[in-house]
Amino acid sequence: MTDLWELERGLIARGISPVCGVDEAGRGPLAGPVCAAAVILPPEIEIPGLNDSKKLTDKRRRALYDVIIENAVSYGIAMVHEKEIDEINILQATFNAMEQAILQLSVKPAMALIDGNRERPFPVPVQTVVKGDSLSANIAAASILAKVTRDRYMEEMAEKYPQYGFEVHKGYGTKAHYASLTEHGMSPIHRRTFLKKFYGE
Repeated sequence: MTDLWELERGLIARGISPVCGVDEAGRGPLAGPVCAAAVILPPEIEIPGLNDSKKLTDKRRRALYDVIIENAVSYGIAMVHEKEIDEINILQATFNAMEQAILQLSVKPAMALIDGNRERPFPVPVQTVVKGDSLSANIAAASILAKVTRDRYMEEMAEKYPQYGFEVHKGYGTKAHYASLTEHGMSPIHRRTFLKKFYGE
């Protein structure tokens, strides 16, 4: 079993503390925001079931969300919406959401561990970690906060735009979602740049 504290333990041993984990949810969908979270957990805290959000059931993620919020030293959650995504592209929008989430932390981290292999300058030193959400406790926690927050937002949007089925697919490009786009066209929360090819623009 992966030791989710190995990365952080190594940094703390080098005097780098506190460490935050950063992850996002919603880079791929055709609609809605990209959401990022930054989390500082108490070192070595054991949260049973903590893992990459993609490997958890929806029910488990939502239960862990509450445990993480209750136990975190600090956390930040930020969303960048579809209009900004269309203006600056999804990668830059993701970085903006990550930076906003980091800046919300009440404790300034000595380092941010960011899931993935892409980075840009942030207000704190950064280390990227490929598959970090299954290698770092803090990144795993951030992945859960980002995913649950975005899912809840898309469920709210489903009430506003019921014809698209957002409560089911959360904006991802499923067959049913494309069918609703063919029938109803785009909603105000669809990402125009993601649908150019679909509409033959």
